[in-house]
Amino acid sequence: MRKSLGETMKIKADTGRCIGAGMCVLTLPEVFDQSEDDGTVVVLDTEPPDDVRPAVARAVQLCPSGALSLEE
Repeated sequence: MRKSLGETMKIKADTGRCIGAGMCVLTLPEVFDQSEDDGTVVVLDTEPPDDVRPAVARAVQLCPSGALSLEE
């Protein structure tokens, strides 16, 4: 695992906007899950390691409702 170069990626999830499509979970199940109650996104690791940054960015991009965003 690479060390961060001072920039920390933080995942933001808007569960009110989430439609439960599950694209994030399919893309990166070690970082995202879905609520058993309503199927909305659950972020398992809000500040994931650098080595999964490309996959996190892809999951955010694939989210059909725009419920996911990144803060760096």
